[in-house]
Amino acid sequence: MYDVVLLTLGAERDAPGAGCGSGDACCGGATEAAHARDERCETPRVPVLACSDALTARGARVETLTARSDAEIDEVLARLDGPPRPDGLTWPDPDSKTRLVLAVAGDAQLRAVLRRLVRRYAPPPSRRPADLADNRTVPDLPPIGVLPLDPARSAARSDLAAQLGLPRDPAAVAAAVLDGAARRLDLLRNDGGSVTMDGALLGAAAEDGRPLHWRGRVEVDDVILSAGDDPLLACAIGNAGRYARLDDVTLLAAPDPTDGLVEVAVAVPVVTRSRFGRRRIRLEVRRARGRAVSVLPRDAAPLPYLDDGVQGQLTRKRSWWTEPGAWAVWQV
Repeated sequence: MYDVVLLTLGAERDAPGAGCGSGDACCGGATEAAHARDERCETPRVPVLACSDALTARGARVETLTARSDAEIDEVLARLDGPPRPDGLTWPDPDSKTRLVLAVAGDAQLRAVLRRLVRRYAPPPSRRPADLADNRTVPDLPPIGVLPLDPARSAARSDLAAQLGLPRDPAAVAAAVLDGAARRLDLLRNDGGSVTMDGALLGAAAEDGRPLHWRGRVEVDDVILSAGDDPLLACAIGNAGRYARLDDVTLLAAPDPTDGLVEVAVAVPVVTRSRFGRRRIRLEVRRARGRAVSVLPRDAAPLPYLDDGVQGQLTRKRSWWTEPGAWAVWQV
C-alpha cells in the first residue's frame, strides 16, 4: 500500500520571492484579497482532513504536513527520490510507493511546488544524461494529487484543476491518487528560473481598468508577432486556457496542455475609417504556435504581467519554452 503525504503550504514563507513565485503572495498573488488569503491559507482544514480520512480508509498510510518555506517543501519532495545513480544525479523514482497530494488554495501554490520539483530534478547542462529525452531539460516529474481547498465553489472556478476536469471532492481526490492513472502535461520553463503550468498575460492597465498601450518584440519560434513597433494591448502565452480571453476578445484559439506546443497571441489596436470618414478602432489578434516564445519590452517602464495568477514586472527579455509531458496529475 502507498505512503501518502498530504501537503499544505503555509501563508508565510521564509525565502524572498519564493512565496508562490512573487514576493509573499502565497495564495494566488496580490490579486487575492487579504481576507481570502487568511481564510484559504490557514483555516480550510476540512477538505484536508476529509481527504486524509478517505485515504486512511483505503489502507494508505497518511502524513499531513504544512510547509512554510522552500526548505520544508524540499524535505517532502526528497521522499520521491529514486535510488542513487552512477552519474550522481538526483532523479525521481518511477516506482515510488510514496504519493504526494497537494492541498491548494490556488494555482500559485501548485506552481510553487512545481518550481521546487524542477529545481530538484533538472540536471545542469554540463551533466545532461543520455537517458533524458532530446526535447526536455527535466525528467518525468513525479505525479501530484491536487486537492482544491474550495470544492463548494467549483462551478465558478477557472483554475487549472477545473480546466483539466480534476476531482474537487476530497474522497474523489483520494480515489484518483490510489486508483487513478498519471496524466502527463506540458510545462513551460523560462529563463528567469520559474515555471508556468497554465499561462501568462502581459500588459498594463490604468487605474480604471482601461488597458494601456505598450511595445515589445514578440517571437514564437521563427514567427514574429510584433517587431516592437506596434502598440500592443496584451500578449497571452498559453499552455492552457486561463488567459484565452480578455474581456470579450478571444486571444488564444485552442491552447492544449498536452500537445507539446505553446500558443501565443498579441492584441493590436488598428485604426480604420468608415466610408464616411469616421475613425474606428478594431482589435487585431495575431496568433502563432511553437516550442518557444520570447518577449522583449521596448518601453522604459516595467511591463506588468500575470503568470499563473502571480503578479510580476518584466524589465528585460524573457523566454519561455515547452517541456512536453514533464509533469503529471493523478486522475481517474
